[in-house]
Amino acid sequence: MTSPSFHPLTIRECRRETADTVSIAFDVPADLADRFRFVQGQYLTLKTRIGDEEVRRSYSICSGVGDGELRVAVKKVDGGLFSTHANQSLAPGAVLEVMTPMGRFHTPLSPDAARTYVAFAAGSGITPVMSILKTVLAQEPKSRFVLVYGNRTVSSIIFREELEDLKNRYIGRLVIHHVLSREPEEAGLLGGRIGAGLVRELCAGPLKAEDIDAAFLCGPQPMVEEVRDALAACGTPAANIHVELFGTTTSARPAVKKAATDTPTDAATVAILQDGKRKEFTLPYDGESILDAAHRHGADLPYSCKSGVCCTCRARVREGKVEMAENYSLEPWEVEAGYVLTCQSRPLTERVVIDFDAA
Repeated sequence: MTSPSFHPLTIRECRRETADTVSIAFDVPADLADRFRFVQGQYLTLKTRIGDEEVRRSYSICSGVGDGELRVAVKKVDGGLFSTHANQSLAPGAVLEVMTPMGRFHTPLSPDAARTYVAFAAGSGITPVMSILKTVLAQEPKSRFVLVYGNRTVSSIIFREELEDLKNRYIGRLVIHHVLSREPEEAGLLGGRIGAGLVRELCAGPLKAEDIDAAFLCGPQPMVEEVRDALAACGTPAANIHVELFGTTTSARPAVKKAATDTPTDAATVAILQDGKRKEFTLPYDGESILDAAHRHGADLPYSCKSGVCCTCRARVREGKVEMAENYSLEPWEVEAGYVLTCQSRPLTERVVIDFDAA
């Protein structure tokens, strides 16, 4: 398996979507077309220098697979270094280092399938959902899609005009419920916030929870968890519910304690497998994360958020045991199979082998 890698891409277009959101389209050279071929719902990690600091951030691809372009959307965050730079300074012709697409926020598609898809998105959580929605409607002509999209006001709805165009193009197959928290209810618009009550209300109508083939939830952690639990309580199988978090409510990372049954040594020997090569170093059990230690020893491993959310640093434990401080992105089956987030992992045994080629 080819490891994710950065490549310099030139910005083709910067398009203002809302007052605080810009979408950025890249020119992809022909010799990199295969490396940047993406699946709906995936994301790109962007890297640049702002002042003296190297900054990396992950942003979801918002274009459909058949759109013929590679585009992400960046919403300005208060105090956000990269998002402010993107909204205020980036322009066509600028070059960014872009990592090849990653992410598993999607399901396989089939042109003969007749499925029911539902998405709950809030704010910039619409970006991966936009890619999923457009790709599903284009590639599965018998499927239908219900989007519940939460924002503060009408003016803050990202892709508002494009969503209306899609609704008109796919009449009867695409239903959109806009939910606004800071404006009074209007025709076709719901008031309040996306939560369990709204889920129950929708599932009590023509949308039957047990008939949902795939539900995609993307937004702040509290909303995503509340909607996930409500869908499950209404009858949607847990395996059909897919989540992606845009930010978490946990700021402090709990320390990892060395297990009492471990060897009496103070440090573990950690081996990193990447691109067929092996790098070894020692790491104290109560020291930095495996990812940070590997970088300090010269390994060029993929990462972005370093908070257990984006899954860019995902790898597999081939030997030994580690413990993750946080995990917001790995599914239970992945953890069972030995996958870890290396930005959150510290060794628990005297020897640990981490395989990035198996990620």
